[in-house]
Amino acid sequence: MLWLRKPHILIVDDVPANVEMLGEALQEHYEIQFAPSGAKALRLAAEEPPDLILLDIMMPEMDGYEVYRQLRAMPKLAEIPVIFVTAMDESEAETRGLALGAVDYITKPIHVEIARLRIRNLPADW
Repeated sequence: MLWLRKPHILIVDDVPANVEMLGEALQEHYEIQFAPSGAKALRLAAEEPPDLILLDIMMPEMDGYEVYRQLRAMPKLAEIPVIFVTAMDESEAETRGLALGAVDYITKPIHVEIARLRIRNLPADW
């Protein structure tokens, strides 16, 4: 029997309710890991690189943009696709995230089915 591993998604958000909602929505098809801060996300990603990162922008201490920059500076992590997740419903914030290289952008409040479809519709090589 052939066992295929589930893609590994790292969810980075300082709000437990957001993490729980996304985790519950995605756990059937993905291996889910959580980080409540940017520093923790960088440590977890370095230890076991995920296939995809869902990254909140507005977090204390280190915002999502800084986490993204640090990920891109690490050769082992530089190619991991990132989807920014944020309550900032402004085209400027979305433009900034996409210009940095994020593959997509999800706004809060999170619509679980839309988030699930955005992840599912990513190119197959992620």
